[in-house]
Amino acid sequence: MAVVSLTPRALYVEVAELLRERIFSRELAPGSWIDELKLAEEYGISRTPLREALKVLATEGLVTMKVRRGAYVTEVSERDLTDVYHLLALLESDAAGVVATQASESQLHELQDLHRELEKATGNRERFFEINEAFHTRLLEIANNRWRDQMVADLRKVMKLNRHNSLLKSGRIEESLAEHRAIMAALSARDAEATALRMREHFRSGLEAAN
Repeated sequence: MAVVSLTPRALYVEVAELLRERIFSRELAPGSWIDELKLAEEYGISRTPLREALKVLATEGLVTMKVRRGAYVTEVSERDLTDVYHLLALLESDAAGVVATQASESQLHELQDLHRELEKATGNRERFFEINEAFHTRLLEIANNRWRDQMVADLRKVMKLNRHNSLLKSGRIEESLAEHRAIMAALSARDAEATALRMREHFRSGLEAAN
């Protein structure tokens, strides 16, 4: 088996990123056991940095450590999803309200440009996810609260464990796009209350599709 070439940065950080990508791509499926010996051989490393990487992923909620059984990719329960979406709705609706009243015109134009890209991506599920994430990330950046940003980033990692399921439901991409249109309309009107409400509705619909 070919050995993966790793860059000089902290080894466990890079290994964590490699594993994170494999989890999000479903190469390491939810509920699957993580074979430490096999991965260490594949990456050409000892088990020490691998275990450190797994600890990082465990703190993010992507990996579950089981006593005497090792590490498993986390399976997200219905309760987990409900809790994650609830918190994301609170945090991102608050950010959206801030953006509605405090964003510059150029910043609103950035969000409008991302929304136009989203409109063009409805036939490509992966591209739609990519632009959707970029839109939400940029909105949070404009709202400019690093503590909120960190909490959202951690919650979104858990949400990604289930993200593909949400789009398999017929019509969900079109529904999501319509919700984004409503958010953009409220943002353009500089209506903080309406923008926050539309964002909460967006997450409520996302939760319904994910379950």
